[in-house]
Amino acid sequence: MSPFLDVLSQYDVLGAFWVNIQLTFWGALVALGIGTVLAIMRISPLLSLQWAGKAYVNIIRNTPLTVIMTFLVLAIWTQLSITLSRDFTTNFFLFAVIGLGVYHAAFVCEAIRSGVNTVPVGQAEAARAIGLPFLAAARIIVLPQAFRGAIAPLGNTLIALLKNSTVAAAASVSTETSSVMKTMIEFHADYRWQVFLTFAIGFVILVIPIGLATTWLSSRLAVRR
Repeated sequence: MSPFLDVLSQYDVLGAFWVNIQLTFWGALVALGIGTVLAIMRISPLLSLQWAGKAYVNIIRNTPLTVIMTFLVLAIWTQLSITLSRDFTTNFFLFAVIGLGVYHAAFVCEAIRSGVNTVPVGQAEAARAIGLPFLAAARIIVLPQAFRGAIAPLGNTLIALLKNSTVAAAASVSTETSSVMKTMIEFHADYRWQVFLTFAIGFVILVIPIGLATTWLSSRLAVRR
């Protein structure tokens, strides 16, 4: 066994990537839920909801993710003593998921809104003509087509979320990839390039299938006019 493989075997690298995958999965669900609500607010006929949705997107999208993560830990957990789980590790994991979800919800919102723009205006007008209220028209007619038209930007957001899951270190998640890589480089500086390439290749292996799947789905589910 080569010296580097011996060093690699001392750390749970696959487990670190698994933590990032879990952060991405749950963060994506949170982002999709919040982002969908925000998209509905932004296309709502109520001006107050439009402004509220726009304010959220502009503020969160222009705030660094590290700041959001740090705020959740230092302000919500440390100062307000709000705990999401009695288990120390799970508590920080959940804070990281919330941070990722809240941040990427702004990008999900804009992705869905771009999909809404692909839906012919006449369909929404027809829904109103037959007496459907706004929420019903959005749920039955507009959003299903908008999601199909927003697959590509949603895929890009998912890729960004996966890569940004490394920022969970700012929320004290010590088992994800960036924390493990930092520890490995600190104690085995002679192998810093090998360590970096190992984690870089790992993310490439994760990102490429998402890009390919997004491209295929975008073509497969595109609304034909």
